Amino acid sequence: MYNIGDRVVYPMHGAGVIEAIEEREVLGQRQSYYIMGLPVGGMKVMIPTSSEKELGLRDVIDHEGTERVVEILEDKESKMSKNWNQRYRANMDKIKSGDIFSVAEVVRNLSIRDRDKGLSTGERKMLDVARQILISELVLARQSTEEQIEDLLGRCIQQV
Repeated sequence: MYNIGDRVVYPMHGAGVIEAIEEREVLGQRQSYYIMGLPVGGMKVMIPTSSEKELGLRDVIDHEGTERVVEILEDKESKMSKNWNQRYRANMDKIKSGDIFSVAEVVRNLSIRDRDKGLSTGERKMLDVARQILISELVLARQSTEEQIEDLLGRCIQQV
């Protein structure tokens, strides 16, 4: 169970801070919810406390984790399918996993592909979602601003 003030990651939404734990009635059922505020985008998300494990809620990475993310971003592009559909599904599975290191791979690979060959509309949207998830966690993990993390991502990708 998480507490108010804890920094957590909600897969497909990104990282945020638990601002409240409230009882709410949704669809006729009373249940306890985490109210999570996302620093990037200013959105609030309600997460059932009873489903935190099934939903993949986890702690924000530590300093060592942020260093590993930077290493992944600066690493060479990993092998991706040439088939757009297979590549899209594989990348979507990585994003949905909630694993920040997999999300970093998606950001790196799609950024390199965008620079070298361009992206389809679907892959561009996927890159935007993956970047947003990555940025939200790095903002909290590094106690930085969104702009500082954007600059960091730009520098890392440029070196590859």
